[in-house]
Amino acid sequence: MPYERKTLGRKVKNGEVTEIDTILDNGIPILEDQIVDCLMPNLQSELLMIGQSKGKFGGGSRRIFKQTQKKTPEGNKPSFACMAVVGNSDGYVGIGYGKSKDTVPAREKAVRIAKLNIFKIRRGAGSWEDATSEPHSIPWAVQGKCGSVRLKLLPAPKGKGLIIEKECGKILKLAGIENVYSNAAGQTRSKVNLIQACIQALKKLTAFKPRPEHIKNVHMIEGKKP
Repeated sequence: MPYERKTLGRKVKNGEVTEIDTILDNGIPILEDQIVDCLMPNLQSELLMIGQSKGKFGGGSRRIFKQTQKKTPEGNKPSFACMAVVGNSDGYVGIGYGKSKDTVPAREKAVRIAKLNIFKIRRGAGSWEDATSEPHSIPWAVQGKCGSVRLKLLPAPKGKGLIIEKECGKILKLAGIENVYSNAAGQTRSKVNLIQACIQALKKLTAFKPRPEHIKNVHMIEGKKP
């Protein structure tokens, strides 16, 4: 459907576009975060712990802001980076990375970019240990990679919970996934790379078109529950 970039916001405002799936299925880039706010009013956001405060021998506590400094003739100029995740806990999730000279603009930028990067995922009950037909996990195993980090997500039976690193668990929870196994390798201490690997794995769930019999076997749904 040939929606122009400049008129998409106007069409949403006039009520011509009422579903986020209309935009995502046609591959239309979202350039205004107000579009997502209008079509998905129940969207939730959460900040991820990607930084670390100063501590003795580098043992500071985790924090949401990652601070770096640039040395100039005028002195040290600090900058703050933040990573946010948004989702409706029903098949839609987005990630954003914001950087600024202050903490509040970095946080707002991260949330805004996360809304622009929202996408939908597939869910199902793909574990051989599972007897339920509820799409509470993922339909099949997928793997994401970023830098040296490799993260593999595997279907888990109902009741297992999110067996994954804490920050990645926040992403899966906002995406609507309740049970999953995981296997990570590489420099997993780099939280940004680990989070990006998790996002790449979720995007691979929709990378191909499955056969109808496979959809029925794993009870797969795409996006929100019917």
